[in-house]
Amino acid sequence: MPCPTHIEDYRQDYRKLSDNESRTDEEEYRVIRGLYTGASGMMAQQHKLDAISNNMANVDTTGYKRDLSVMKAFPEMLLRRTNDDGVLKIPYRGRHIGSVDFAPVVGKLGTGVEQNEVYTVFEQGSLRQTENPFDIALEGKGFFAVQTPYGERYTRNGSFHLGPEGMIVTKQGFPLLGENGPIHIKKNNFLIDEDGKIYANDTFNGDPQRLVSMTENEWDNTVLVDRLKIMNVDRPRYLEKQGNSMWRTTEHSGEAAVTEGDARAKVREGFLETANVNPVTEMVHMIEVNRAYEANQKVIQAEDESTGRLISQVLR
Repeated sequence: MPCPTHIEDYRQDYRKLSDNESRTDEEEYRVIRGLYTGASGMMAQQHKLDAISNNMANVDTTGYKRDLSVMKAFPEMLLRRTNDDGVLKIPYRGRHIGSVDFAPVVGKLGTGVEQNEVYTVFEQGSLRQTENPFDIALEGKGFFAVQTPYGERYTRNGSFHLGPEGMIVTKQGFPLLGENGPIHIKKNNFLIDEDGKIYANDTFNGDPQRLVSMTENEWDNTVLVDRLKIMNVDRPRYLEKQGNSMWRTTEHSGEAAVTEGDARAKVREGFLETANVNPVTEMVHMIEVNRAYEANQKVIQAEDESTGRLISQVLR
């Protein structure tokens, strides 16, 4: 810390530097600071509106999980009295190198916001009964495992059908995986229990009602085909969307593993999980975004008008 006896000398040195280039840059920044703050707010609201629009577009998509745009503030700035000298720039004086601050702090000033991440909310969607044996829903945490040309992917969309090769596949034709690989089955001759175990009985082929009312002797001809490969990760918020309701693991989400015990989601055959999107709530959020966007727009207009008056009147 410089010696107090030199403070007045430092003040005089600072006044001599009042017309230097760095001070001019600071004064310019003070003029346009509001433009940058308003523009950053508009961009952040635009990203938020994109997430809301995507949620609204997928309100009827099976197993869809809504997105939430998370924003973070830029570092705040300290406001100081403008009639004081501010931060003194100290020229080299022996061992005294640094700065002395004489301007008292008035308060803090925000400098805008930016988008931090798009966060996916993995809340359970409601279950809708379809009575279609190829419609499967998960009640709890976890994902179906699906084999794709790009590797194993994960989904909550349980709308499946029987493929031409006798496998249970997605609408895109990707095989649903059991713990032993793709699941081969015949139409209307299988039953899936809450644990995901798939039972088949050829004597009931073509008669789905008989599957519900099997007798003890009829169960003797029933075989266990496989068990659904229900996967989960340690940090699902870091899963990456791949389109078509598919997800893939990332470095931050961790590797997927088969769930067991109480952590395993219950399987509901004949049901579909709806999207966890509330259209009314999303519409309210959309209105809030529009109001915030307009407020930031007015800030930019006010700054532009002030700058225009400064140039046309004050500096004339």
